[in-house]
Amino acid sequence: MPVDVVTEVVIDRPCEQVAAYAADPTHAPDWYVNIDSVEWSTAPPMRVGSRVAFVARFLGRRLEYTYEIVTLEPGQRLVMRTAEGPFPMETTYTWQPHESGGTTMTLRNRGEPTGFAKLGAPAMTAAMRRANRKDLARLKTMLERPTTPGVQS
Repeated sequence: MPVDVVTEVVIDRPCEQVAAYAADPTHAPDWYVNIDSVEWSTAPPMRVGSRVAFVARFLGRRLEYTYEIVTLEPGQRLVMRTAEGPFPMETTYTWQPHESGGTTMTLRNRGEPTGFAKLGAPAMTAAMRRANRKDLARLKTMLERPTTPGVQS
């Protein structure tokens, strides 16, 4: 059973600011509740082919995985795929102007669990949906504060 979770939030900041902050992997531990650390495997700045290693906690397990950047359209779209890790996963961020003057950010995680993880796909999907909602809510709160480091007012 494939995993495909799409979550959306409207953030009261321009697309360029939201995208610049959210697409920078060094900020991921600040707004992703389950991500403990991030380390560049290739030298920054981010570009297609860049690789970034993550350490996370999910469903009570410690996970280590490496994403490779496969699509980068600054301010619009970022697609990352696991190059190493527990199962193949693709994460997509998109940013679009919202009628309010803010940004609609969409976070999509999709993949195909294998082996033992395949049995837990329904529970994994539900947990991922809950985590993504919390993560985007946290990002929204952070970016809408006037003093978030790395975000210019």
